[in-house]
Amino acid sequence: MPKTAFPHWIYDGSPIPDPKGYGQEGVDFVRALKHPASTAPKQRFQLYDWQERIIRRIYGPLDEDGERLVREVFFYIPRGNRKTSLAAVLALLHLFGPEAVPSGQIIFAASDREQAGIGFREAASILEMDRHLVAASKVYDPHAGIRTIKSKLDGSTLKAVSSDGKAQHGTTPTFVFADEIHVWKNPELWEALQSGMSKRKGGLTVVATTAGRGSEGLAAERYDYARKVATGEIVNPAFLPIMFEIESGEDWEDEAVWHRVNPGLKYGFHDIKKLRSEAEEARHNPSKRYEFQQYHLNKWHANSRDPLFDMAVYDAGRDPNFDLADLEGLPCYLGVDLSRSGDLTAIVAAFRHEDGRISVHPWFFLPSEGLEEKAKVEQVPYPRWRDDDLLSVIDGPVIEPDVIADRIIDLCGTYDVREVIFDPSLAGPLMAKLMDQGINVLQLPQTAKHMHGPICDLERIVNGRRIRHGAHPILRNHFESVVVKRATSASELTTMHKGTRHSNHIDGAIASALSVFRAAANDNQRSIFDLDPDEFDRLRDGDAEAA
Repeated sequence: MPKTAFPHWIYDGSPIPDPKGYGQEGVDFVRALKHPASTAPKQRFQLYDWQERIIRRIYGPLDEDGERLVREVFFYIPRGNRKTSLAAVLALLHLFGPEAVPSGQIIFAASDREQAGIGFREAASILEMDRHLVAASKVYDPHAGIRTIKSKLDGSTLKAVSSDGKAQHGTTPTFVFADEIHVWKNPELWEALQSGMSKRKGGLTVVATTAGRGSEGLAAERYDYARKVATGEIVNPAFLPIMFEIESGEDWEDEAVWHRVNPGLKYGFHDIKKLRSEAEEARHNPSKRYEFQQYHLNKWHANSRDPLFDMAVYDAGRDPNFDLADLEGLPCYLGVDLSRSGDLTAIVAAFRHEDGRISVHPWFFLPSEGLEEKAKVEQVPYPRWRDDDLLSVIDGPVIEPDVIADRIIDLCGTYDVREVIFDPSLAGPLMAKLMDQGINVLQLPQTAKHMHGPICDLERIVNGRRIRHGAHPILRNHFESVVVKRATSASELTTMHKGTRHSNHIDGAIASALSVFRAAANDNQRSIFDLDPDEFDRLRDGDAEAA
């Protein structure tokens, strides 16, 4: 079981080194501030225990040269936990507090001007509560679009900046707060600020973000790195990950998990009744479930911005007693997605049960030439899958059609295969060989028009909890890699695509759509009269071609 990334040090009372008292100075400065929304006496800033521990952990520990050890913080926390207030006081700590340096450049960075302005306005509102800070500063009118606070003491500035990274080249920031990087459209601003940071001694970057989606881009890269540091896979004492997120296998409906992931929940930062209401809706709506898990439990949905399948439901379809031998008497439909050049080929069998469930099982094929390099580039364990008999590696640079035809013929000899479904664009020679063996072959081009029905049927079977499988890891990876474009009108079609990462493949999902579509069309819960006219014509034409 992987190590947890949870920051137990925030709660366990363990000592945090502070040899020169910098951590204590930071805490004292923040406690001396006021906040306009504070309910504490004299509106003192309410610094909660968990926030205090974070400040001590950032500023207390020193490196071998006696300088602050931490240079980058990845503060990963769900919405509603007042990260903006914490960001504001950290910025003021560097502008007027014990972390200030002459002519320092403190920057709030975000994807757009409005988001960048949120942290700036928070800092300005705190500053305005203290007459000493007001006297020591000049706040330039944010309505004029400048958004700058300047210290009269040493010339330091706090600015809010957004997406135009080019405009930030040449800056030398001493403190950067990078807000919600999961919505940053490109890394240019980040690169500009970090290159400038390297020019100043003792700079600090704090990234604060909720969960995003996808496996590519700045946020996904920083998240992945932070998790590796948090779990000990990478050792980097200068990088501080603070990861509040639901762990794999945890029950998203468990309120104890909600409290652990949201440190502000016990202090009333959230409306618990509203969370319960949203969770109730999410139980019955997969898209709402993804949103609840992402924004309230900080679950990073790694492979898809717009998931087609509820992977928790898919995983629940795993049968630990799954055995292909038990399926030999059931009606079987084979979907085949053939490869071009050195890509994956997938065969997926869909077995129809009398109760309406459908069991699926895949067979995957890859050419041997370039396998190790492909595994390295895609960061996918193809050699291990080969050694575990999950992947058939075929000698040579490509997979010859006869190899797939022979495997299909063998499967037809073992199982009660009623139909084999192909995209005809690559299957000509192979289909002829199968028909010579008396195998019923159907053609289904992988166009948007033809695939709309299979995609919708596969989604219905998976999200409707009718799927059953043996937890084949490659097939799961392909299901999770599907990105969907939804039909929004009668003239549009639902289509599925793979994500942008090299490891995103959906061959198994496509083959599953073909086989499940035919298994569902022939089950005892669906009549031919349930098909729309285009679907009926397509299947009729396919049957005629097969004959």
